[in-house]
Amino acid sequence: MEIRIASQLSTLGHPQRLAIFRMLMRRMPDRVPAGEIADALYIKPSTLSAYLSALLDAGLLSQTRVGTSLRYTVNVPNVQGMLDFLLLECCRGRPDMCSPLAAGFGQGMTDMSLEKFNVLFICTGNSARSIFAETILRDMAGDRFEVFSAGTKPYSELNPMAVDVLRQKGHDVSSLRAKNVQEFMGGDAPKFDFVFTVCDQAANEDCPAWAGQPISAHWGMVDPVKATGSDAERSLAFQAAYGALRNRISAFTALPMTTLDRISLQKAVDDIGQMTEEDTSA
Repeated sequence: MEIRIASQLSTLGHPQRLAIFRMLMRRMPDRVPAGEIADALYIKPSTLSAYLSALLDAGLLSQTRVGTSLRYTVNVPNVQGMLDFLLLECCRGRPDMCSPLAAGFGQGMTDMSLEKFNVLFICTGNSARSIFAETILRDMAGDRFEVFSAGTKPYSELNPMAVDVLRQKGHDVSSLRAKNVQEFMGGDAPKFDFVFTVCDQAANEDCPAWAGQPISAHWGMVDPVKATGSDAERSLAFQAAYGALRNRISAFTALPMTTLDRISLQKAVDDIGQMTEEDTSA
């Protein structure tokens, strides 16, 4: 056991192997093609192959073939075993040494937000998908959630088609604006209970860890802004994105937040992110 843990820690001691592992953690539970990993982290394919092999050999990743593509995800049981060893064997479970990693394990959400849960949706531009999510959740359950959205690009603006869809669905868009994620990283920013990425590119980026250890999940979906064709065809892409997000958010608001422990709640929001097109069809 100790030999395997030492091998895993040694493997993660390489900066680029660690970057791959961290990216796949942010994309959990997605299975990500090797080419996408290489593009996101600017690693040559031949070099990436060696790094992935090392991570696989250490038991930190698992590999699946989908057609002709090899896809990678974090090997959760093995990583959990490594963390358990570090917490229980090395640190002896001492809260002064294990905190904040051990904080909140097995606890419910009742102490995280006494009145409302703070939720942040992130995408690259904050022009469509995250704006949809912010508006839908606020209108669906604004009595229980304080909702925000942001983008990782330095500057963005609302997409006119996204705004039109929201108007058509009866939402008030007067207060909507595109925001950068840095706006929510200062000392005066809200303390978030949940942080969701709704596009792959934002999830691939190495953003700082959020204060307060919010539950995070990746709800990646196709970007309607990139749709081509006639205005009607492009509008249909925005309608589909809206419908998919509405169904995911409906499932999210139905979760028994205060009765699920943190691990169960994490699994639930991960499962929502894996809903298929049939599950999320409008």
